[in-house]
Amino acid sequence: MGLLARLGRSLFGRHGGQRSAVRLVGVAAVVAASLSPVAPASAASDDEAVFTVAYLNEVDSFNPFLGIEASSFEMWSLMYDSLTGYTMEDMQPAPSLATEWEASEDGLTWTFTMRDDATWSDGEPLTSADVAHTYGRILDGGPERSTWGSYLKGVTDVATPDDTTVELTFDKPSSSMPLLPIPIVPEHVWKDISEDDVKDYANEPDDGGVVGSGPFILREGTAGGSTYTFDPNPDYWGGAPHIDGIVFRVFKSEDPAIQALIKGEVDFVEGISALQVQSLEGQDNIEAINGDSPGFDEIAFNVGSIDTKTGDPIGDVNPAVTDQAFRWALNFAVDRDKIIQTAYQGGGQAGSTIIPPAYDGYRWEPPAEDAPTFDLDKAGQLLDEAGYALGGDGQRTMPDGSAMTPLRLFSRSDSQTSQDVMEFFAEWLDQLGIPHELRSVESNNLTKIILDGEFDAFEWGWYVEPDPSSMLSYMTCDQLGGWSDSWYCNDDYDALFEQQQVELDTAAREEQVKQMQEMLYYDAPYLVTAYSSVGEAWRTDRFACMRPQPDPGGVYLVQYGVYNYKNMRPASEADACAGEEGVTQASSPTADDGLGTGVLVGGGLVLLLLLGAGGVVAMRRRGSVGDRE
Repeated sequence: MGLLARLGRSLFGRHGGQRSAVRLVGVAAVVAASLSPVAPASAASDDEAVFTVAYLNEVDSFNPFLGIEASSFEMWSLMYDSLTGYTMEDMQPAPSLATEWEASEDGLTWTFTMRDDATWSDGEPLTSADVAHTYGRILDGGPERSTWGSYLKGVTDVATPDDTTVELTFDKPSSSMPLLPIPIVPEHVWKDISEDDVKDYANEPDDGGVVGSGPFILREGTAGGSTYTFDPNPDYWGGAPHIDGIVFRVFKSEDPAIQALIKGEVDFVEGISALQVQSLEGQDNIEAINGDSPGFDEIAFNVGSIDTKTGDPIGDVNPAVTDQAFRWALNFAVDRDKIIQTAYQGGGQAGSTIIPPAYDGYRWEPPAEDAPTFDLDKAGQLLDEAGYALGGDGQRTMPDGSAMTPLRLFSRSDSQTSQDVMEFFAEWLDQLGIPHELRSVESNNLTKIILDGEFDAFEWGWYVEPDPSSMLSYMTCDQLGGWSDSWYCNDDYDALFEQQQVELDTAAREEQVKQMQEMLYYDAPYLVTAYSSVGEAWRTDRFACMRPQPDPGGVYLVQYGVYNYKNMRPASEADACAGEEGVTQASSPTADDGLGTGVLVGGGLVLLLLLGAGGVVAMRRRGSVGDRE
């Protein structure tokens, strides 16, 4: 995710959470369970305030240079600080390790002044040398650059005049500065980890936990495991957290996670469906919301996977999907409204381009005549014109008259939404006479399949951060073999990407970003299917003092930053945050609490989907954003 993560992709990349579409029988089971009295909260012992979160996606790596799941980015943010963070209101750059910054008149030098009271969890001081080491790893290339390089694009030198000063020199002005959410790692731990070693470095806890600077310390957990345990960092520069720890529990599906919430076995459930939010209506001590999502989901094609060292094709890609005319025709073979109403249970809106409606200034809208409407007749006509004629057996042939090899389609087995969408897509391909084979694999396995180029199309999604550079970077030629999952490469697109990165005039940059979206829309490496909401639910009798991001209208976990983890308190201490703007108390808020327009659900507030109102949440790569969602 370059920056963020695939729905659990980007800052954080692909969506990490799984917006799985539950079958009606599943919802019925939860509703039935909800008819019984809510059990006393028991997520932790009576004398401990341990915040227990139900996750629907595993962590794929605790190494902040390797993971792509949104859940991984969430863990890194607890473990490590960055130079700059994000505001809660609109995700604009905010102080973190850096307390202030300034740019030279020509925009080529940025000077950051760091706080002098930050330390690593093993007691070592955190200084500018740690920043220089981290940035140096990224600038040197390798997986570090693939994940975080777009933030340092154009940096030619990282200087540290003293322990609390970092100077970045650019060859050209950077339009995304001072956005630097890169996790800073301790030089004294990472200096002996080579570029070759980093590819296999797990960064998992030993007896003392992982050395970090964040508000929490990872004590237990392995990538792909079912439980991750964090202890509060008592020496955190921002003050020790107000809770006794955090436990993340991975559930394979929504239903058991929801039931665990109802029974008080967990305190928070993230990434649930709109129907599950509805199922919690009337529950005492539980609040459920559908929060704004800044992400999108898509069906991606293999535009042309190659060995990045030799340039030779890999993965035996079907030549049909490397043809722009073929991909463009299928843009009209996707019933996005049906997908929203069925796979997403109405929790979102039909998609079109890679910049979601939340970022109104940067967003390009397709013209009416080319809007992504569902029209199989039009799709068939475009296929005919491109040479993919129907044979006597009702199957389309290649332009040279040869039989078309079945398209290799992939969905994610850890996301029912993904499976539903690709099953629909397969049905529409059947109606067009396009042969296919549909497989469902776990997200981690799909990542390998993508990198090996052994696919023709798959379903996933991305979270998009406020500055579009990270998301746009995933489609550049430079990301082939890295964050690119469609193997798209277009020199004209890359030229525009370079221009927008140095363009300091906002209006001019917005126009460049719109041109890039237009190019992607017609080249069709992605068929954007949906802009969906994120469902969350939590126990109001256990914890209070949480705040949405963006505020109002956003989500409460998987944010840009760790505000809620740092500032939440046991419900018994809710008075300590009383009166703070946008903060929830132990009891459910009302529509007048400054949390945005909403409707009451479960005694609480369900925020209406306000994607067009501006603002967004964290970018996470794959999840299921949720992953990549």
